Amino acid sequence: MGIRENKVSLEWDKLGFSYIKTDYRYRNIWKEGEWSEGEMVADNNVAISEGSTVFHYGQSAFEGLKAYSRKDGKVNLFRPDRNAKRLADSAGRVLMAEVPEKIFIDACIQTVRLNKKWIPPYGTGANFYLRPFLIGIGDNLGVKPAPEYLFSVFGVPVGPYFKGGLKPVNFSVSEMDRAAPAGTGRVKVGGNYGGSLLPHEKAVKNGFADCIYLDPLTHKNIEEVGAANFFGITANKEFITPKSESILPSITKYSLMEIADKYLGLKVLEEDVPIDGLDRFTEAGACGTAAVITPIGGIEYQGKLHTFYAEGNEVGPYTRQLYDILVGIQYGDIEAPQGWIVEIDL
Repeated sequence: MGIRENKVSLEWDKLGFSYIKTDYRYRNIWKEGEWSEGEMVADNNVAISEGSTVFHYGQSAFEGLKAYSRKDGKVNLFRPDRNAKRLADSAGRVLMAEVPEKIFIDACIQTVRLNKKWIPPYGTGANFYLRPFLIGIGDNLGVKPAPEYLFSVFGVPVGPYFKGGLKPVNFSVSEMDRAAPAGTGRVKVGGNYGGSLLPHEKAVKNGFADCIYLDPLTHKNIEEVGAANFFGITANKEFITPKSESILPSITKYSLMEIADKYLGLKVLEEDVPIDGLDRFTEAGACGTAAVITPIGGIEYQGKLHTFYAEGNEVGPYTRQLYDILVGIQYGDIEAPQGWIVEIDL
C-alpha cells in the first residue's frame, strides 16, 4: 500500500514548524571514553543531574535535517554526513565528545523507521524534521567538560518555517550582534540561539519575518538572516553569499552553490556582502534546512526599505529555479549529485 498506509490523522498541508510528540527517539550515552550501543525509547522526557554542564556552562550543540517521502514509498535523507560533520565540529569547539558519523546516520535512520506513521506523505508540502542534539550531563560543579554526554535524535512532522511557503518576506537589520568575531558563530551551539531571541522578537514586533545580522567586527557586511544564510543574485548572473568565520556553514547554502554553478550556470562567489551595496542584487534569499529557501522581498536598514525582484512582491526566476531543483533532488524527483542522498526503506 506504500507510505500512505497507517498514517496518523493530521492535516499535513496545514502543519507549521512546531513540536509534536512522536512515538520514538534515539538515545546514546558517552561515558568513560566510549559510546553505548544506543536505544530507541518512547519517553520524550530527559532526566539528568542538576550539575550537568548543559545547564551551567552551555555544553550543548544540535543539528537539523529532514526526511523526505518519495513517490516510490522510500524516504530520503539529504546529506546527513554533512550534518554529522558539523555536529562533530560543534562538539570540538565546546569540548564535548564527538558523535561518530556512523552512529549519527544510523540514529537518524532508526528514528525515521520507527516513526514512519508520522512521516508526511509525498506531495503534501510537509516533511519529517529530525533534531539530533548533544549535551553535557552528569554530576559536575567546576567550569570543565562534562563527565558524560547524551546524544539524542527525535523527529517531528513540519510544514514551512515561514508561513506562506515560497513567498517573499521582509527583514530588518539588527543593531545587535549574533556572534563574536572569533567566537562560536561558525558552530551550531545552543548559546548562539539564546542570544538571537530578543533581536528576533523586536523584528517580528516591527512587522518583519526576522532580522539580519551584520558582521560583529565592522558592522558593514551581511552575515546571517535570522537562523539562515544569505544569498543574492546579480544581473550579471552571479550567486553571491557572505564569507566569514562567524557564519554557520549552511548545508543548504553549499548545496545551492553547487546547483547554481552546475545546473544554472551562475558564477558562484563567497565574499563580503556590504549592507550598503544591496543595489547590485536583483534577487535575494535566506536559506537553511528549516527555511529551505525564503525569498527576501526587502531589507530595512537605517529606516529605509530596499526591495528586490518586482519591488519585493514576487519570487525571482533564479530563486524559483534554485528552489525547484533543490526540492526535486530532496524528494527524489531529480537525480542527485553523488553522495547527497541516503535512501531509507521503511
